[in-house]
Amino acid sequence: MAKVKLNPRRVYSKLSVKSQTVLPREVRDALRVGPGDRLRYVLDDTGVRIEKAPELESGDDPFVTFVEWASEQDDKAYGDL
Repeated sequence: MAKVKLNPRRVYSKLSVKSQTVLPREVRDALRVGPGDRLRYVLDDTGVRIEKAPELESGDDPFVTFVEWASEQDDKAYGDL
């Protein structure tokens, strides 16, 4: 049985005008996510839970064919778009 924390930690972030946010480091570390990882939002009667999404099969990702644009130089050149 999983141990339940009685005093959850709270961390905050702010939405931009485009409804974007930066996940705080503590959240990224807890989810074990980094650049390129996908998130899943689970909505139920108790609220919203954020999870790391399972890996897609290569046939499910329409951008998988563009690996030639996935170099470090491309990240530097186009990462702020």
